[in-house]
Amino acid sequence: MRNEDDAKDVFQEAFVIAFQKIGQYKFEGSFEGWIKRIFINKLLETLKKKKKDILFLDVFDTDVAAEEELELVPIEQEKLLEYIQELPDQYRMVFNLYVFEKMKHKEIAVLLEISEGTSKSNLNRAKSILKKKILMVVNSKTA
Repeated sequence: MRNEDDAKDVFQEAFVIAFQKIGQYKFEGSFEGWIKRIFINKLLETLKKKKKDILFLDVFDTDVAAEEELELVPIEQEKLLEYIQELPDQYRMVFNLYVFEKMKHKEIAVLLEISEGTSKSNLNRAKSILKKKILMVVNSKTA
């Protein structure tokens, strides 16, 4: 998060959630990974609540014709958020951190303990999936 106070709030809320759910930890996998998952989920939940307007055309590297088509078809915010939520976890996390939080791939790589290349690849795959879903809406509206 770019605002330090917001980041502290998310950290504190995630810590409370982890404390409340400590009894649910099954000692399968690392405890660190379990805690990290809670913190990342809380961060993504907070980002989703804060984001009111999504400018999806800025997110996609598409050709001009495709951009013109997308501009003609309004996609409801809820539908776009639904598409984002349907992304596989690893793609959704990178997408949300890169697009909504404006984090760099290097920062995402450190946070998620992945390589920068994996971060870039996951972002491109997420954008590709979303683009296909949006273009399906475009094509169904024009058919």
